[in-house]
Amino acid sequence: MKKNIAIVGAGIVGLCSGYHLLKKGHQVTFFDRNKPGSGASYGNAGSFSNYGAVGLNQPTIFKNLPNYLFSSFSPLSIKLNYLFSLLPWAIKFLRQCNPKSMRDTAEKMNHLLTFSIAEYQKIFLEIGASHLMERTGVMYIYNHENDPRVTESTKLREYLKVKQVLLTKHEVHDLEPNLNPVYAGGIFFPTATHTRNPKKISDMIFTKCLEMGASFIQDEIKYITSSTIKSDSKEYSFDQLLISAGAFSKQFTNQLGENIPLETERGYHVHFKDSDTLIKRPVCSFDSGVYLSPMDQGLRAAGTVEFGGLKNPPSPKRIDYVTREAKKMILGLSDPYDSWLGFRPTLPDFVPVIGESKNFQNIFYAFGHNHLGWTLGAVTGSIISKIMSKDGVNLNFDKYSSLRFS
Repeated sequence: MKKNIAIVGAGIVGLCSGYHLLKKGHQVTFFDRNKPGSGASYGNAGSFSNYGAVGLNQPTIFKNLPNYLFSSFSPLSIKLNYLFSLLPWAIKFLRQCNPKSMRDTAEKMNHLLTFSIAEYQKIFLEIGASHLMERTGVMYIYNHENDPRVTESTKLREYLKVKQVLLTKHEVHDLEPNLNPVYAGGIFFPTATHTRNPKKISDMIFTKCLEMGASFIQDEIKYITSSTIKSDSKEYSFDQLLISAGAFSKQFTNQLGENIPLETERGYHVHFKDSDTLIKRPVCSFDSGVYLSPMDQGLRAAGTVEFGGLKNPPSPKRIDYVTREAKKMILGLSDPYDSWLGFRPTLPDFVPVIGESKNFQNIFYAFGHNHLGWTLGAVTGSIISKIMSKDGVNLNFDKYSSLRFS
């Protein structure tokens, strides 16, 4: 039966969900305070990271906690003025930083990631965007032999049968000769892909949705009930509602009486003009957490983690950190010509919420994908559309339900 479906959040997850729901014959209206695809769906590293099952909840996190707390120049940092607010989430997160939970997270994420690129390929074929996906793989480099974090994550990916190729220093150089050879070795993920323009992909999916009959209302939704969503000046009704507002989703789930421990990872990027030809594929430094990606705007340096909430202004030290680490990876880069801050939605077990609301059968969630929202947009859209339409979705997807936090 055709339903009037409201989707709050027009990032890549919301857009792909709407696309699949439209294909099932429903009426879809997107709501967002910004233009579609303009948040974290724009500012990411452009990588479709089907290898990225290993989450941040690793046992080695404890060893590095003092550095994370007191240094802005580290892969993960915490703004001191946000530390008290972060504590409840941090306690839940640290309880997940053990080998058993790390493996559980990886298994759940890999279940989604296995189908992530194939689901995008289906959409791209239908909307004429296949040329925007480049199949040159993704490479990680690391600076120290026998780094326990590298060993641990490599073994876990091996257990999950993720395709990876361990590289010597010489092999890294052969693939990316412009990298500064301070690395000890690397890992190559041959089936990963990337795009030089995430925003163009979002725009093409959105345009196709409009052609299929969708509507878009640019309005800041602030209030939710079981049958309406409201801004300061307008009210909209729905048969079904999908909340896919990324890091901004928690305000809505709180209103619905469900305390889901969603937190915000603040990610940054900068662009170096006319430097995009220096590498052939995204390259991530395992030590710094900085990705270099060739983009239409130039060479993009992105990544790292900062816990500081949604209201703190951008941190100049984090921008400096990303810039400095990028210049270590490729010598001779000029100063970047811009910078950007975005918000990643993250749950303490590093697994997204995909499924029905605990308290309302006509309200559904698709958020909390941490660093993998861009990668998992298409497969999440496929799954949530089946759940909302009740057309035989596999019960294994219960593992992504918000009920795990009850």
